[in-house]
Amino acid sequence: MTNAQNPRNHEPRSAARLAALQALYQLEITGIAPDDVIGEFIEHRFGRDLESGMPRHDEVFFADLVHGVLKHQVEIDTSIARALAAGWTLGRIDSILRALLRSAAYELVARRDVPAKVVIDEYVELARDFFDGDEPGFVNAVLDSLARQKRAAEFGAAPPDGEVEF
Repeated sequence: MTNAQNPRNHEPRSAARLAALQALYQLEITGIAPDDVIGEFIEHRFGRDLESGMPRHDEVFFADLVHGVLKHQVEIDTSIARALAAGWTLGRIDSILRALLRSAAYELVARRDVPAKVVIDEYVELARDFFDGDEPGFVNAVLDSLARQKRAAEFGAAPPDGEVEF
């Protein structure tokens, strides 16, 4: 059973996604060093379950999301830009929404241990947590487009021309 399929790991990963979104937003706004922000989250913002003593966040997953987005941001932004509707640019998108899409795109490309549909569902739920309008539908559309490009086999299709699946 993979971590994504194990219900015990679902909540810590969901919490890690939320924290990664917040950390990416903080990094974009403040320009603080990534390792400082990651350390701040792990040391001061993450808690432990009172009954089990287990972390409420998957710290390794969190750090991978943040580092991965930063390391591959140019490629991620290019992929997101291709998935946007005509007339939309990444710069036109709200900074929280941009961080959310970047984190999700990284997961779709680099975290093959998480099914694409889980990635989409998780980030659409995060969008609902932050936005009351059309943004969750927008996130769903962009991520569905990205997933069908980056993980075509999971949708029963061949990769589009120019896309390589690993």
